[in-house]
Amino acid sequence: MTPKTRPRSNFLGLRTAKYVVPDLAQAKAWYSSVLGIEPYFDEPFYVGFNVGGFELGLDPDTSGGTGAGGSIAYWGVSNADSAYARLISLGATEHEAVRDVGGDIRIGSVLDPFGNVLGIIDNPGFRIAP
Repeated sequence: MTPKTRPRSNFLGLRTAKYVVPDLAQAKAWYSSVLGIEPYFDEPFYVGFNVGGFELGLDPDTSGGTGAGGSIAYWGVSNADSAYARLISLGATEHEAVRDVGGDIRIGSVLDPFGNVLGIIDNPGFRIAP
């Protein structure tokens, strides 16, 4: 198929990164501290934070397991090194150290206290379209 005949994508971009957590109250407190905001949606079955127009969701349903499953949602930060250090100081543990991946882009990831991979990306060339 040529680009002119390809069907339009149904994907609209990152909307939500959902993490499964065994202790919703502890996870809500930890992420409130990390993000510096309170959740916009706070129920016993789900907690959601609006992070720059995207959602970080916390799900207490552990029936499907918890922790790193191979996928990483990367959350934009203005300085990957300082964001990484702050996450570690707040109780996260190293998953992948911050590194250059080309084009002035730096990524890294930590494990939150609940075993989920939390990715960070410093991409000075990325802008959200209006």
